[in-house]
Amino acid sequence: MTDTALTLLKDWLLRDALPLWAERGVDNSDGGFFERLSPQGDVLNDNRRARLVGRQIYAFSVADALGWSGPARALVAHGVDFLLDRMIQGDAIVPLVSPRDWSGPVHFDLYDQAFVLFGLAAAADVDPRREMLIDLAARLRNRMLHGWKHPIGGFEESAPPTTPLKANPHMHMLEASLAWAAVSDEDGRWARLADEIVELCLERFLDPDNGALREFFDANWGRLDGQGLDVVEPGHQFEWAWLLIRWGVSRDRKDAISAARRLISLAETFGVSSQGLAVNELEPDLDVRVSRHRLWPQTERIKAFVALGWIAETEAESTFAREKVEDAARGLLRFLEHPVAGAWWEHLEVDGTPAPEPVRASSLYHITCAISEMTRQRPARADQEAREQG
Repeated sequence: MTDTALTLLKDWLLRDALPLWAERGVDNSDGGFFERLSPQGDVLNDNRRARLVGRQIYAFSVADALGWSGPARALVAHGVDFLLDRMIQGDAIVPLVSPRDWSGPVHFDLYDQAFVLFGLAAAADVDPRREMLIDLAARLRNRMLHGWKHPIGGFEESAPPTTPLKANPHMHMLEASLAWAAVSDEDGRWARLADEIVELCLERFLDPDNGALREFFDANWGRLDGQGLDVVEPGHQFEWAWLLIRWGVSRDRKDAISAARRLISLAETFGVSSQGLAVNELEPDLDVRVSRHRLWPQTERIKAFVALGWIAETEAESTFAREKVEDAARGLLRFLEHPVAGAWWEHLEVDGTPAPEPVRASSLYHITCAISEMTRQRPARADQEAREQG
């Protein structure tokens, strides 16, 4: 890959973004992280979500790996402390707490569960409480498996079960499972959870007519149509493709890699506008439904083409992937042209002009992950013997 866009993105991250969010995005009085800044860069003291804490832990752990000179490890520990003090009760998660009284109900939310686990995996690499975090993550996973397992595969949305069932939180649980499998997986349970989610995706989430990733499902994992539930999101096509390639390479599964190639192709063909940016939503027939451009699909486009470069079989394929990474990264840079150094625009309109709105801290996860993936080598094939022993 050429270093042009990567250099610009990394310089911006280390010089502007991480110092901003370390200064204004951290609640040094009560713990945790602030959810949003105003367009002028002022703190908005919203309710705090467990998913955001996990994301910020990950972002600062990546900052450490990328060579940021700031207090990355201290900020990772700050996030872990907040989870332990406010958002984890035994082996259950409080998805949302109010900064007024720091209270919130314990209830199962797969999306928050996934990002707490993902953040804990990132922390385990840099926090001295590694063994405690490994044990905690296993307990959270085991309660999830015991309490909310779906009989066909994956997880229910709640107990008692409700619909629609959703693909998106399963994608992030796959991400968390892969992260933990790389940290510690002596009994193979994280790898098996990742395998099950991928199989569910290949069997149920992909539209048999065009290969697109669908989002919402009935109680038996049948796809839902109408009432906005038939949406196809280009960003998720790219994001699932990135994960399927990672998993497919590790398991030597050509069907997963083939599905990923199809997801990338349709997202690039139908989901990228004349502005050179991924749009928000498509119809089930792949016509554009929402033509605005949100930040996070641009980062997933980067990651998908990075992964496509890993599996390139010819020089032409490798060159194509590098050019697409550069193009997607240039698109992301447009969102970073914000009057507050280190902030970003969450949306660009159809004509490419920014939409003034609060800056979401959660987008830092997407940006740091994309930059990290641009520096990453092709993932190695997993050790089959170790998996069989699990």
